[in-house]
Amino acid sequence: MERIHHVSLAVRDLTKAHQFYSEKLQLKQITRPPFDSTGVWYAIGEEQQLHLLQHPAGETLRKSGIDTTDGHFAVWVKSYEKTKHWLESVGIPYEARPNSVAGFAQIFILDPDQNIIEFAAPYSS
Repeated sequence: MERIHHVSLAVRDLTKAHQFYSEKLQLKQITRPPFDSTGVWYAIGEEQQLHLLQHPAGETLRKSGIDTTDGHFAVWVKSYEKTKHWLESVGIPYEARPNSVAGFAQIFILDPDQNIIEFAAPYSS
């Protein structure tokens, strides 16, 4: 194995999810092949992608708050403090763990469908 290529998340409302990921998180949308399903793709870094898929029924989607033992994906960021300030500036609530036993600082957020996203950063940033 070389690297993670993409992470796929199920969403209930693709328009609402697209606004969150494009406008609030400022991810760059990339071309998605013409699948029969409804979705949108984003670039994360140089070679990784995030795929959002509108789930027709929504039964498989999370319904609760942040539980870090639940499935989530993490994005490495350069600065813990700058990421916190940025999240505050765009009005995204977060759970911060500046001294996590993970070996790096962690910030957790929820998207509109309760998918958990982690921002991991060096301790001293």
